[in-house]
Amino acid sequence: MADVVRKSFRAPDEVVELPKLTARIVELGELTLSIETVEPGWSWSEHVRPRVGGDWCQVRHVGMILSGTLGVRFPDGSTAEFGPEDVYDIPPGHDGYTVGDEPCVQLSWAGNRPFFAGLIGARSRVLATILFTDLVDSTALAVRLGDTRWRELLSTHLVRARAELERYGGREVKATGDGLLATFDSPGQALRCAAAIRAVANRDGLHLRAGVHVGEVEVVGADVVGVTVHATQRIMAAAGADEILVSDLA
Repeated sequence: MADVVRKSFRAPDEVVELPKLTARIVELGELTLSIETVEPGWSWSEHVRPRVGGDWCQVRHVGMILSGTLGVRFPDGSTAEFGPEDVYDIPPGHDGYTVGDEPCVQLSWAGNRPFFAGLIGARSRVLATILFTDLVDSTALAVRLGDTRWRELLSTHLVRARAELERYGGREVKATGDGLLATFDSPGQALRCAAAIRAVANRDGLHLRAGVHVGEVEVVGADVVGVTVHATQRIMAAAGADEILVSDLA
């Protein structure tokens, strides 16, 4: 019989207790699972943002509601609510909160490592150059091309962008939908890489925006978090098609 691994939330590997939030965490190899209880009145913006900075939670969460109701608010003002037995995949860029007077209990299996490590785990602060890239008008292009053609085009773009990252000494932190978040040792490397990624995107008929910023970041596992990361994202969002915006510090 194959090796079987069994763990229980009754005897978790770790228990995290934060204001209005308790999590029981179980590690299964590369998979981190948690049962989280958030009390009435809890919200990311009030209880988490002061610890990590930024305007919105930048962690992708995948899980299931066991009891209670979870609310999510997005930058465009839209909201969503998830109740018992709802399965959710919440993208980065949101504010979460408990709805009503009942605690919300949820089972999560993605987003746990960066979320909890960013609050309590081991971390180190380093000076880094941050690069954010994003494809312009990607939603309209996906509608025009159709899902299959768009996925092929996006996959090709990311492969070519990663080749430029390697060429210019960048370290990919993560893909952000149709763009990348990467760190560099110097602004010059980041700027040359951004220009190279823009060039390969243009050859495929795509238009890119990018932002470059320098500052201290907190390294949490393979992720980077903190105000500098969020500032870079805002710089990128202000760029137009084929523009690379750079902060005064870069």
